[in-house]
Amino acid sequence: MNSSVIQPLTVLTEDEQMLFDAVKSFAEEKIKPLSREMDEKAKMEPKIIQELFEMGLMGIEVPEKFDGADSSFFMAILAVEALSYVDPSAAIVVDVQNTLVNNAFMRWGNDAIKGKYLPLLCTSKVGAYALSEAGSGSDAFALKCRAEDKGDYWLLNGQKMWITNAGEAEIFIIFANANPKAGYKGITAFVVERDFEGFSVGKKEDKLGIRASSTCELILENCKVPKDNVLGEVGKGYKVAIETLNEGRIGIGAQMLGVAAGALDAAIKYSQEREQFGKQIAQFQGVQFQVADAATELEAARLFVYNAARMKDAGQKFIKEAAMAKYFASQVAQKITSLAIDLFGGYGFTKEYPVEKLFRDAKIGTIYEGTSNMQLLTIAKQLYT
Repeated sequence: MNSSVIQPLTVLTEDEQMLFDAVKSFAEEKIKPLSREMDEKAKMEPKIIQELFEMGLMGIEVPEKFDGADSSFFMAILAVEALSYVDPSAAIVVDVQNTLVNNAFMRWGNDAIKGKYLPLLCTSKVGAYALSEAGSGSDAFALKCRAEDKGDYWLLNGQKMWITNAGEAEIFIIFANANPKAGYKGITAFVVERDFEGFSVGKKEDKLGIRASSTCELILENCKVPKDNVLGEVGKGYKVAIETLNEGRIGIGAQMLGVAAGALDAAIKYSQEREQFGKQIAQFQGVQFQVADAATELEAARLFVYNAARMKDAGQKFIKEAAMAKYFASQVAQKITSLAIDLFGGYGFTKEYPVEKLFRDAKIGTIYEGTSNMQLLTIAKQLYT
């Protein structure tokens, strides 16, 4: 079978290709046998997370002095894509750790915070990024969580919703408003550890897709946070959030690439096995054209994502390109996973084959880290400024 669907057509360096191949092989060997069970139980197998750390995938961009791999953002994107080909629930653990949590620590943390937390995040501790609340999703800066300066410490009160990795995480970046009168300019980012007084992880959501990835509520009831645990500056949390999410969107685009490639690869293979009217359905031009169209859109989405990641590594402005990558890749993933179910026929609607899971997994791409409408708004603003 031609492997061009799952192997990037874009030219990769030798190191990049080696990483992609190694991560994909790991996903096939270690994650795939557990994927269905994890989906049904809505729980990530702990040994998978341990192996992600052992492979160095939880600190890809982090410098070696903090126990990271000292590699590029593009490498992190390749790892997310390769994992998502098998199971995007595992991929989002790596994605959030690298593009959101580690990224925020590296960009905004002082030397003490970096020295304390980055080695843990690279070797043993899962991180989570807590911005969303019940009333502040797309309107992210309408958050109600409050931070009160108590002199020797900060006191945080409020709730966070839909926090990815919260079930496994031990280190959290939590956004709260330290000066509500200043509006969004009062928002501040705090580093909270799981065992801090007044902090707890609440309800775990029962989700449509990426079910093995934990999505939970966070509860802060007079949560005491050391004064030194402000990430960045007081009142500058909105900058931390905006700039971090710009990179996170590229990661979601990569996740959607892997989902789409996994579904299309399965559909191509099955179309060569399924027979109707005395021949393989792959021999019908109508099927071939649908698959060709899907493969073309998949590669276009890959170019969007790779270009945005390359621009980030080159230090260029990439806000518009990141939004385009996430928007387009998430649309393509939904289209291709739906087509895969069609080509599988009745089997596609059952849990016997992987495409129904990938169909469910794809939906979140148009929602988290900025809905499709918010991506269009971002793109439009960039075009009109």
